[in-house]
Amino acid sequence: MDSPSSKKLSSVIYIPHGGGPLPILGDKAHEKMVTFLKEIVQDLDQPSAILVISAHWEEDQATTTGGNCPGLIYDYYGFPEEAYRLQYSATGQPQLAKEIFELLATHGIPAKVSEQRGFDHGMYIPLMLMYPAANIPCVQLSLLKNLDPKQHINIGKALRSLRGKNILIVGSGMSFHNLKRFFSKGNDGDKENHEFDSWLIETCTDKELSTDEREQRLIEWQKAPSARYCHPREDHLLPLHVCYGIACAETPIAKVVFNQDIMGKKVTSLLWQ
Repeated sequence: MDSPSSKKLSSVIYIPHGGGPLPILGDKAHEKMVTFLKEIVQDLDQPSAILVISAHWEEDQATTTGGNCPGLIYDYYGFPEEAYRLQYSATGQPQLAKEIFELLATHGIPAKVSEQRGFDHGMYIPLMLMYPAANIPCVQLSLLKNLDPKQHINIGKALRSLRGKNILIVGSGMSFHNLKRFFSKGNDGDKENHEFDSWLIETCTDKELSTDEREQRLIEWQKAPSARYCHPREDHLLPLHVCYGIACAETPIAKVVFNQDIMGKKVTSLLWQ
């Protein structure tokens, strides 16, 4: 297997995917995010495959989609009928799924491949904006149901060799994910939102932090200011931990590529390149 350092490294990016299908339905509160996702691909090399770690899939073991043509899972509720007719015809890539399984197993991480599981909206909503032609094979990787931050970083570390194979790695979540507060009025929660956002940016981009310090902060993310306010449940944060684990050996310092409002709350996207 090639060493990641022997080739140009593929990009790793943690992105927001917004509220259900709203980015695709023309929701004005998602306009900045939509523009960002459409434009960020100009800063990324054209990948031969895409690996998406989605906040909307949890399993007891790290699990990849392994089918040739996964269908779409409309895992959202209460939206117009057109939201349930969306299509994204990207193929799967069973060989990549097998490679991910083997890398995880080699590092002692229990894993499996699901040939039946389809793509959820954490995958196809952002990719419909980033790569609308749907001509790049995709594989999804689940989170663990235990939501353990260290284990998710370790999953990423086990997959770091993928960066030498022109595979774009996408962590799809939201750096702020308190659903009740997205719909609160006025400036409710702005202080807490900005406190955690500042902590997250410092943790991922501050050159003065050692690798050990950076990793420990991510493991102990609940100690961050307003952590549980911004993430009552950490499913939308942990794709970042997998991304960091993949990137940390070669490019531990991320770059902020988006830091604007989505549905009235400050949300950040980070790129390791």
